[in-house]
Amino acid sequence: MGRSSRAGRSADKGRTTAEPQPATTGPGGRTHTQGPLTRPVDSGLAELRPDRDRPGAWSLLIDGAPQSMVDLADPTHLGFEYQRRLGHLIDLVAPPGRPLTVLHLGGGALTLARYVAATRPRSRQQVAEIDTALTDLVRAELPLERGWQIKVRGSDARSVLERTPEGSVDLVIADVFSGARVPAHCTTVEFTVLAARALAPGGWYAVNIADGAALPFARSQIATLGAVFPELCLVADPAVLRGKRFGNLVLAAAHAPLPVAELGRKVATDAALGRVEHGRALADFAAGAAPATDATAAPSPVPPPGTFR
Repeated sequence: MGRSSRAGRSADKGRTTAEPQPATTGPGGRTHTQGPLTRPVDSGLAELRPDRDRPGAWSLLIDGAPQSMVDLADPTHLGFEYQRRLGHLIDLVAPPGRPLTVLHLGGGALTLARYVAATRPRSRQQVAEIDTALTDLVRAELPLERGWQIKVRGSDARSVLERTPEGSVDLVIADVFSGARVPAHCTTVEFTVLAARALAPGGWYAVNIADGAALPFARSQIATLGAVFPELCLVADPAVLRGKRFGNLVLAAAHAPLPVAELGRKVATDAALGRVEHGRALADFAAGAAPATDATAAPSPVPPPGTFR
């Protein structure tokens, strides 16, 4: 789930995601004059709804819960708070414009893959998205530009990660949700070890999660990533960190120091409030939390009633 740049809340849920298939379908795409579209997909009832503020933009909803925003006229536009924070990490993982090799765990409407392709031409990207009917809908109605090197695997995120060659990617982005929850098998130390194995030297692992109240899931995820990576940071709305509302938290992990100060400056430019935690403050925040393992893990919590309204 995510929070939109406008007042009010939205939710953006990556899907837990056989062979790779090109995601490019050709020019054009759905126009606002065609109006909204509703269609059953594997994970529920999908709706494409025209965005009222951006003439080329569409919101994707599944069973009424907002999933993604895609602006066909401007793929660099990231409409949700957490996506902008992941966009900052994409910007900082390598010098501007340098092509990346990226593995996206969870695809939705491929918003972040579009962002990478637009800001870092010649990047090679793979997306794990289990809902193949959703991918077909996105390809048909919100097509990618020809020449973008994006492939989609219609498989579970963990199974794709298990098959990813060692040291082959610069960035792994985990935005894996089943319904409105992160599935347990994608939250563990074992899963994180697979992500670390896939990273090339200097690569980063970025994770989107959701939690609220006392943030037990978020604290456990910090401990889980910290069991594998020596360098961590977290970005979230201060209200979420105080347990005042349910929302997204973005974690970044690496084997070398992260550019925390530069990330903080980027977050400070966002319209939505955000805070970067790292070092001692992050360790204190997660104090006492146990890492999740395949034997002990549970899904992220159910969002409170009204979260998606």
